[in-house]
Amino acid sequence: MNKGLSAQDCSIVLHIRCNFSKFAALFFCMRRFFGYLLTPIFYFCFAVALLIFHPIQWLCLKLGGYTAHKRSVDILNFFLTSCNYTLFNSVQFTGHEKLPIGVPIIFVANHQSMFDIPAIIYHLRKHHAKFISKIELAHAGIPSISFNLLHGGAANIDRKDPKQSIAEILKLANNMKQKNWSAVIFPEGTRTKTGKMKNFSVGGIATLLKKNPNALVVPIAINGSYQMVQYGMFPLRPFTKMTWEVLAPIDKEGLNAEEIVKQAEDLIRSKVEH
Repeated sequence: MNKGLSAQDCSIVLHIRCNFSKFAALFFCMRRFFGYLLTPIFYFCFAVALLIFHPIQWLCLKLGGYTAHKRSVDILNFFLTSCNYTLFNSVQFTGHEKLPIGVPIIFVANHQSMFDIPAIIYHLRKHHAKFISKIELAHAGIPSISFNLLHGGAANIDRKDPKQSIAEILKLANNMKQKNWSAVIFPEGTRTKTGKMKNFSVGGIATLLKKNPNALVVPIAINGSYQMVQYGMFPLRPFTKMTWEVLAPIDKEGLNAEEIVKQAEDLIRSKVEH
């Protein structure tokens, strides 16, 4: 009995492969085509949310202080996250439900695109998560975003000025200690364009841990966000699955800052580059 494929079987397999390749190419073209149609809708909704909530943030801060301002930022980021649905992109944020409330947490995440951030702000709202951000964004005059960075408790660092950067991170660390805030840090330092992670930097995390040795260190694995900007900022890629997986806190006992960060990096890498 001949265990190999017959000439007819080979022909069928080749035909199937050829048709699949044609279908894949057609789907790729159609996805990009729909990107051109849907991206203006996404940006319109995104911009409208930023413009509407800019005066709302200002009013809330003036009349209700931090609590009212934070509430307005939470609602804003609910709408910014929901803008993904105009592209028929899915947003799945898991694992945060098990985290304790009212304790300082250092969230360590890989960074795939600027669209990583709204979902983190909204879904981690109970933890008062504050970002370590570039000072240029805080002074860029971007409606809602720059205002929140300036007045919402973020650490806005100037990478060209080490003293200023350390002072900003220390201010955030003190707020974590005194107010039980949390911090979100992207230790790669920049966004990936391919989904492949860069090595994590220890500096900012070490400074936060020095002031908050009992803070939980919680990795977040972000997947698929880089694909949303696969074609660049226009068109955005529709029909994209994006996930944020909050992992279990790292057991810090007996570990120094470098070892803690390396463990967080390895855990995230195992989820992102599997």
